[in-house]
Amino acid sequence: MNAEGKSTTNPAPPDGGRPLQNRVDPFGEFHAVAARGAMMGNRGGRIHRDDRTLSPRRWTSKRWIVCVCEFKGRRRDVWGRFYTELFFLDEPTALAAGHRPCFECRRTAAKAFLAAFPDSAGFGADAMDDVLHRERLSDGHKRLWRSRLGALPDGAMIVWEGRAHAVRGGRLAPWSFGGYGAPLPLPTAFEVDVLTPPSTVAALSAGYRPQWAEPVAATP
Repeated sequence: MNAEGKSTTNPAPPDGGRPLQNRVDPFGEFHAVAARGAMMGNRGGRIHRDDRTLSPRRWTSKRWIVCVCEFKGRRRDVWGRFYTELFFLDEPTALAAGHRPCFECRRTAAKAFLAAFPDSAGFGADAMDDVLHRERLSDGHKRLWRSRLGALPDGAMIVWEGRAHAVRGGRLAPWSFGGYGAPLPLPTAFEVDVLTPPSTVAALSAGYRPQWAEPVAATP
């Protein structure tokens, strides 16, 4: 099933104790952690097995979307018969992993994202997904690209000292599944590896505003 956003709640563990491997980090990798995410998404279809474990596949199509967790009162059996529900800390996390807003449950955001997408005149969702699929992967793995930190907009994510950080308000916010750590000064002249695909960064630069996990503040 390649449907765009359906509502759900965060999943119950398959054995009553072990979380599902459905939390996605900014590198696009899947993890089994207890921390909850604020947004849901999928990668086009089902990539889990009947026993609710993850198969070797990581997508079924180019349609990688990020959705709200509640929509029109719908409820789903997470990791049931149909597509594999994934969860993200927030939208900058999902964008870094290569997803884009859903045109069903987040239609206003999706239209704003498409309008800010580079060279998008005459584009539809499929054309945008083609571009993003080329940009998010290289030989089946996460693609990184280089940029000067000072050229990146709020919402972009980069690799700094081996871990993901978000650019926001002229500072770097260390990412974790539980939220963001204490913001760090932004050394604007440095060149870094960027996690967020180039066209998504361009959309952020053109004015697209993602939904953040709040607050970005100091944590132990």
